[in-house]
Amino acid sequence: MTLTRRDFGRLGALSLAARFTPALNAQSSPRKIGYAVIGLGRIADIFMRGVQLASNSAITALVSGHRDKADRIAAQYSVPSGSIYNYESFDEIARNPAVDAVYVALPNSMHADFTIRAAKAGKHVLCEKPMSVTVAEAEAMIAACKAAPVKLMIAYRCQYEPTLLRAVKLIRDGSLGKIQSIESAFGFNEVAGEWRLNKKLAGGGPLYDVGIYSLNACRFFTGEEPSAISGYTSVIDHDGRFDEVEENVVWNMKFPSGIVASCATTYGAQMDGYLRIQGSKGSLELDPAFNYDGVHLRGRYSGTRIDEPSASHHPYQFQIEADHFSNCVLNNVEPKTPGEEGLRDMRHITEIYRSAGISI
Repeated sequence: MTLTRRDFGRLGALSLAARFTPALNAQSSPRKIGYAVIGLGRIADIFMRGVQLASNSAITALVSGHRDKADRIAAQYSVPSGSIYNYESFDEIARNPAVDAVYVALPNSMHADFTIRAAKAGKHVLCEKPMSVTVAEAEAMIAACKAAPVKLMIAYRCQYEPTLLRAVKLIRDGSLGKIQSIESAFGFNEVAGEWRLNKKLAGGGPLYDVGIYSLNACRFFTGEEPSAISGYTSVIDHDGRFDEVEENVVWNMKFPSGIVASCATTYGAQMDGYLRIQGSKGSLELDPAFNYDGVHLRGRYSGTRIDEPSASHHPYQFQIEADHFSNCVLNNVEPKTPGEEGLRDMRHITEIYRSAGISI
């Protein structure tokens, strides 16, 4: 038989997401969590549009090194001029009662500093991935948030995406039998001059930025931590872009159950993100798997074929993410992707680089 996603509408997707994110089922509150957005780049723009759609969240402050840009965005979201900060004045946010939480959307190497400063200011933290650039930074972030105490969530938006959750449910229900192997890749052709090519800002190359999607997805889909990792890096295009960070990373993982995974990431070519899971009774493919929208699930198992394009639109994953974290704050619930989840990825990233002969 053939199933399609055309009848699997938005309400069904929200119901499935709620099953995997218990905080979404918490009693609704008329109060909205106010977010200060730190860094006003591309991903922050999508997050703010997602917050506009969320039922329990609002943009109440901005933090930027460019006042003219901040003023323009403040007008769009009705943020008062007194709630616009620069990076030096950020700590004054402690005295702003309209701010309950911060969204950290800065270059990777700045995540730890602003997470710790936000915690000391008594604000909850939703931090973009990668959580940090070192294991020690990740541990310090967790410690600071626990000491405050405030909640810390890492923005693994794919763990909240209904189509990916549908795939996870099929695996958990045993539809594919015993999982044997996973293949995943994600990358793009980065242009010269971007901060991602600056090791001081990025920490490393594509593994931190987009390879982490494949790493986290393998852990999420198996429900296990890898017991063995081997990794390799390379630079093919000697055009000056990769003087500080690697261009390509590939790595293999073995999990305690015996599942093996093969992953790749690059800044040297367009590599649309995909995830392929092979089980003893069938297989699933998510292609694309990690986009902001357009996620597509295909599969076959036990005589069944599925073809389910995502029903979600561009800022929808960020809406779900904001809804979840705000509910966690409002109802004192632990986030599904806390700091410890980011720390685990940082430990595995460190091991991949160590295997490739690179210290971080």
